[in-house]
This record gives sequence, structure tokens and C-alpha cells, in this order.
Amino acid sequence: MTTARFTPETLLAAQDVRIAFFDIDGVLTDGGVFFSEDGETLKRFSILDGYGLKLLRKAGIEPAVITGRDSKPLRVRLEALGIVHVRYGTEDKLPAAEAMLAQLGFSWAQAAAIGDDWPDLPVLGRAGFAAAPPNAHVEVRARVHHVTTARGGEGAAREFCDLLLTAGGHYRRLLDAVLGPAA
Repeated sequence: MTTARFTPETLLAAQDVRIAFFDIDGVLTDGGVFFSEDGETLKRFSILDGYGLKLLRKAGIEPAVITGRDSKPLRVRLEALGIVHVRYGTEDKLPAAEAMLAQLGFSWAQAAAIGDDWPDLPVLGRAGFAAAPPNAHVEVRARVHHVTTARGGEGAAREFCDLLLTAGGHYRRLLDAVLGPAA
């Protein structure tokens, strides 16, 4: 049993997920972009979200990132998380997702995705399970199975990960591994 609450219908829709596609801006970040004096792009990432991606990997669910941007801080963060399936600077996200599915031998029915804006819609529309943060564009929120309670960059990705872990029957085992034997 998890302390997170998801409807049975939501969990059923997400139970066969083997790969989870993530957008960056507006999902793993709050969507804001900071620029240094030298013009370098700076982003803020949630450690909570990052740990969720690590938990997916432990559960055998492959996290994958397809993003329209590319920057050194983004590459450093994804490398630190051990995310190996990444496409940077990709506005047309569907071909990138299809290539990853083919490479890994997964179908769209085994895919989940979380995104926040129009470029994410083709992937969200084909994934077996789709989610968006509450600060996503209205057209995106209207087309997904689940809208997280947490905003992008503030735990939305972790909530999505927890949902997938719960649906796949992995959440309790992973939590027990952290808690250790009962006293």
C-alpha cells in the first residue's frame, strides 16, 4: 500500500508501462529559464523528481527524455541521474520516441509520457498512459489520463513516477528496501 492516492482506473491504465517519456521544461523544471551574464542557460531541477527517475530504473521502467532544448546544465543533470535514452534539441518529438521504442523493443501500449505543451501532444496521444502537470497548457491537460497535483519542477515528475511504480506493483518493494527490516 502506498500513501499516494490514485484511482483504480488510473492505476489500471498505467500498469503495463516499461518506458516513460519525460519532457524537461515545464515538467522536470518549472518552465522558467534563467540566463547568466555570459548568456548561459540555467535551470532549477527538483531533487525529489530526480530520485523518482532513479526509482523507475530500479523497477525496470526505462526513463527517457525528449526535449526541445539542449544545454550543458541539462546534460550534466541527466548524466548524474543515469538517464541514457535522451534526445536533445528535438522539436518533432514523435520520431525520437518511435526510434527509442524500436531500439528497446517496446510498443506504444507499454509507454507512458508526461508533457506540458503542444510539442508533447503527438507523444502523449500515442502513449498507453499520458500525464501532465497542472501548469501545462489547457490543450495538453484535456488530452491526458492524469493531471498531477504537483506543478512542473515542483514534484510533478515524482508524482508521475510514484503512480507508475504503484501501478506496476513496485512501490512497496522499493519503499521496504529503504526502510529496512521492521524493528
